[in-house]
Amino acid sequence: MCRNITTLRGLEPPATADEIEAAAVQYVRKVTGITKVTDTTREAFDAAVAAVTAATAQALADLPERRNPPSTVPPLRREDVAARVAARLAAREEHERLHELGVPHSH
Repeated sequence: MCRNITTLRGLEPPATADEIEAAAVQYVRKVTGITKVTDTTREAFDAAVAAVTAATAQALADLPERRNPPSTVPPLRREDVAARVAARLAAREEHERLHELGVPHSH
């Protein structure tokens, strides 16, 4: 199994939709070998992530509660990872704002 995929069953509070989708993205990246989604691969990649996300959410809902909590904390619950995600989102939003305003910038 991919080292980047953490156990989501048995978390307190329960796994969020973002955590389930992040695990699905890691799984699809691993099995497809796609590390960077391109225009050519985006549709199939996104469809696979959506299918794995739905299947994972259903499995988590259907399985009985765990007796013992997972031994690792999901990345999205770690402060350093949350800070990196927030910084990336802020940079992306700023980039999109520059596009909307027609301001020259580098990519």
